[in-house]
Amino acid sequence: MRVMGISGMPGSGKALVSEIATERGAIIVSMGDIVREEAKKRGEGSKETAKNLRAEFGQYIVSELTIKKIKKLQDEGIENSIVVEGIRSHHEVEMFKENFDNFIILSVFANPAIRFERLKIRMREDDSTDYNEFRARDEAELGFGIGNVIALSDKLIVNESDLESHAQKISEFFDEIGL
Repeated sequence: MRVMGISGMPGSGKALVSEIATERGAIIVSMGDIVREEAKKRGEGSKETAKNLRAEFGQYIVSELTIKKIKKLQDEGIENSIVVEGIRSHHEVEMFKENFDNFIILSVFANPAIRFERLKIRMREDDSTDYNEFRARDEAELGFGIGNVIALSDKLIVNESDLESHAQKISEFFDEIGL
């Protein structure tokens, strides 16, 4: 079983990576989904829950919960590759590397103007049509250390053109690593 991570700023194009990985038989484990599941249990918004979890259990609780979930899948005999979505800090990368052999990070990059336009269209709960809110979210992501993850990735895909080109780059990468 291969375990790899995906990172990138909001709206960079990580979802298509997950979609193609799923088509190739991988299981997606989203750190954001883990936070959203916990938020639902607590009756809180996801931003509030992410903050509260870290205050209650430490800065790396979400990665710890993610690792626990992956190990449960392994214990259940799942042999599919697993793709972890939403890694935001270099320390989280190190935690995954300590727990899973040959763990690699793929990061997706797109400039802020392109990402902002994508988020205005996507409009997930934590997206905004206000540019100042978008920038504040970027600053928060960078505060977690996502810039270091992107800079130190094993592979970086630039996603600033059309969807087909992005899909082709992802497929070529997955072919390279045997996913």
